[in-house]
Amino acid sequence: MGNRTPLAAVLTANSISTAGTSLTLIGVPWFVLETTGSAGRAGLVAFCATLPIVVAALIGGPVIDRFGRRRTAVVSDAVCAAAIAAIPLLHFAGVLHFWMLCALMALNGFAHTPGNTARYVLVPDLAEHAGTTLPRAASLFDAVSRGARMVGAALAGLLIALVGAETVLLLDAATFGLSALLIAAGVRGVRAAEPRKAEAPVSLRTYGTELREGYAHVLGNRLLLAVVVMVMFMNGTDQGWNAVLLPVHAEAELGGAPAIGLLTALFGAGGLAGALLYGAVGHRFSRRAVFTVCVILCGAPRFLVAAVTGTTLPLAVTMLLGGVAGGVLNPILTTVVYERVPDRLRSRVSGALTAGCEFAMPVGGLAAGLLVEGAGATGALLAMGGVFFLATLSPLVFPSWRTLDDAPGAGAVREGPGARPVREGPGVRPVPDEPGARPVREEPGAKPAPDGPGAAAKPVPDGPGAGAKPVPDTPGAKAGAQ
Repeated sequence: MGNRTPLAAVLTANSISTAGTSLTLIGVPWFVLETTGSAGRAGLVAFCATLPIVVAALIGGPVIDRFGRRRTAVVSDAVCAAAIAAIPLLHFAGVLHFWMLCALMALNGFAHTPGNTARYVLVPDLAEHAGTTLPRAASLFDAVSRGARMVGAALAGLLIALVGAETVLLLDAATFGLSALLIAAGVRGVRAAEPRKAEAPVSLRTYGTELREGYAHVLGNRLLLAVVVMVMFMNGTDQGWNAVLLPVHAEAELGGAPAIGLLTALFGAGGLAGALLYGAVGHRFSRRAVFTVCVILCGAPRFLVAAVTGTTLPLAVTMLLGGVAGGVLNPILTTVVYERVPDRLRSRVSGALTAGCEFAMPVGGLAAGLLVEGAGATGALLAMGGVFFLATLSPLVFPSWRTLDDAPGAGAVREGPGARPVREGPGVRPVPDEPGARPVREEPGAKPAPDGPGAAAKPVPDGPGAGAKPVPDTPGAKAGAQ
């Protein structure tokens, strides 16, 4: 039995931070609409919040390894707590200008990204530390995040109606602080969380070399590249949904902030159910088949339903079902990334994946605000929903997605001593489960899959993040998400 405390600390910290993120996700756009009445300004705030996320992801990978994953996560949460708390405090003092709001959200986004990446890339090591399987830990990480998001969204809608968006932002700042304390205290003694000894002296040249290694790994892998391009468009349109389209639609048609909280909570509930369902039985099916169906159903339908209806119930049902489909996606892609990226490159590749997947987020929020003001809410919903739908057709079109089932070293999921290997899909080889057992060969010349700790992390030339989870965790990428 391994030591489960570090994994439990990261899961708890992530759940608290994610619940707080839901408060910001709903509270900031609503605060902007209340104080300015402008969808365009809401989109501009979203742009300012997400552009630094991309910049930090572009350059941050080597820094995380040298500074230490635990230390990075703690400092990141502390800075985010200060930035978010400053918004309502300056507003209460009567000195908050719009440019200050934009600057504080930019600081929050820039500081958040390295910490989020640091927590995410620790999961494989913490899973081994705890004596659990990687697919199970990845599903648990995603399920806990989605459950927290569901609770946070429901509370956000209620609290905004009761105490105002400013107080909600103060509560979010407190969640950042608590997350920092949990990581600082709970992840001590884990070697992978501590600073790594540099292979070469610190210099711009060395830093550039380390940075290029991460991007070269992504660019040399067609599946990872296909994932990044698809999720980039999904995240961009999702950012427009969260930061502008849903708040505008809720204000005009659904009765305000409580409806946003309800819909986001339903999406989170569906996502939690989907993640748990995949963790329980997903290994029995082809990854590619499950992923292809779920990615098409997870997002585009809600844009269409919001465009053609003005009541809450149809959109609520669509969000719930879309959440179930979306909940399946991150465990699949997270496992694929963990399996195919060696630990030495994990922070750098994670940064590259985050940068690529979130590259369109700043444009998405800004474009949504401009579309609403130029074409109306219905036109904006249809336009951005169409982009989302076209992006999700990628697994049906590009051949690189056929390798999604070819997961080296992931052929067996052990549930206990003597457990028999379980096939996870076509092309995945079971690992022998007892001494002397002959490896199962899937085709002539196939080699037995590696067995033992770290097998899943072997580099393979062929990986929610987006790195960062490659798929959005909510019905939209988060402005200043934690």
